[in-house]
Amino acid sequence: MSTAQLLADDPVWLILVKVVGIFAFLVVMTLFMINWERKVVARMQQRPGPNRVGPNGWLQSLADGLKLAFKEDIRPVLADKWVFFLAPVISCIPAFVAFSVIPLGGKVTIFGQETALQLVDLPVGVLVVLACSSLGVYGIVLSGWASGSPYPLLGALRSAAQVISYEIAMGLSIVAVVMSSHSLSTADIVSTQSGTIAWGALPAWNAILLPVSFVIYVISMVGETNRAPFDLPEAESELVGGFHTEYSSLKFALFFLAEYVNMVTVSALATTLFLGGWQLPFVGVDHFLNSGWWGLLWFVVKTLGFLFLFIWLRGTLPRLRYDQFMRLGWKFLVPLALFWFVAVAFTRYFNQERQADNVSTSLLLTVFGAVLAVVLLIAFLLPDKREHKDPNAVPITGGGYPVPPLDLQVPKSPPRRQVPVAQLPTAEDRTAEPAAVTASAKEAGDGNA
Repeated sequence: MSTAQLLADDPVWLILVKVVGIFAFLVVMTLFMINWERKVVARMQQRPGPNRVGPNGWLQSLADGLKLAFKEDIRPVLADKWVFFLAPVISCIPAFVAFSVIPLGGKVTIFGQETALQLVDLPVGVLVVLACSSLGVYGIVLSGWASGSPYPLLGALRSAAQVISYEIAMGLSIVAVVMSSHSLSTADIVSTQSGTIAWGALPAWNAILLPVSFVIYVISMVGETNRAPFDLPEAESELVGGFHTEYSSLKFALFFLAEYVNMVTVSALATTLFLGGWQLPFVGVDHFLNSGWWGLLWFVVKTLGFLFLFIWLRGTLPRLRYDQFMRLGWKFLVPLALFWFVAVAFTRYFNQERQADNVSTSLLLTVFGAVLAVVLLIAFLLPDKREHKDPNAVPITGGGYPVPPLDLQVPKSPPRRQVPVAQLPTAEDRTAEPAAVTASAKEAGDGNA
């Protein structure tokens, strides 16, 4: 029986149980992620981290949530009342809705009812996740506009440009997965990744069959969630706090919750699309390790691997400049995703015409990936033509940053005259100098008398 048929027989009470379970899972994962991130970054920076509230500090994020609930809720005078209130809600709800199509496990029994660990299996499940991630930016844009302050507005505009830019690359990377799986259903994509390739040495994961799509998706999901080193909308060194500068209390907590739930959602989608979902590799679908609630364990472990990547990037990489960030998205990721999409389409057409097997498919994609890697390596090693500048040209900007006009620049001071060492005063001259000054002053006093 397919997943869609299993879910079609779910009674109403079981659907409500799944809804509450998904909500509780995401909230608990948020509390865990906040504390885990603090501990991992503290470990990287050789400092203790949270260790006071709860056993070994693991209740620190819960204490912070309760603290935010009792803080004063401040609304600026110039803020739009209803939009200012609805913006964090709009940002938070799509993050939860996107998780409804993610398969958390296989067939299980809940209170005697046989079902699948998934809320709903839609024929266009991947598009639902992309649509929900697109709607989340509306909350950020509206919060920046409704705050009545320039810094939140700048952060909101940055976020809009950022999400639009990196959603294109993310969508193109997912298109290759859809072409490989012949389905937009998340459950079908997981089922197509069962088994092994290369004579049983590797799992049939899309991360191995489509490595370029996997790398593009991982980079795009970091930019999509506004996380370091792509956290330009809330760059505290430039925009105070970004789009949520004017928010406090529970409204600020909702933005915080939306950020971490989005991290869990894109990580879960990466697990579903590229790492075989809830299936444990090399053991087969009918193995007892892939039956029952075991699938939920493997799914959580894989998702935590991507969440650790978020923390690792935050603890190691500096924030990019905005022009570097946009150049990476439009001039590198989008052309690379288009090239890879054409390569995957050509491979599928070639296999349909020749009626080849999956081994030749992986071989062709490996060849395309190797050619693409060589082209990128040559592009990086070639000298940049922009470096060869006219030495007599007058620089207008310094290192990509705006500088004052040339007529407002401070002229350089003339170099100091070098005094020969022989003319420098010695220690004896410095000692005799006060006596000589006193004698000359005495003579001048006698002359005036």
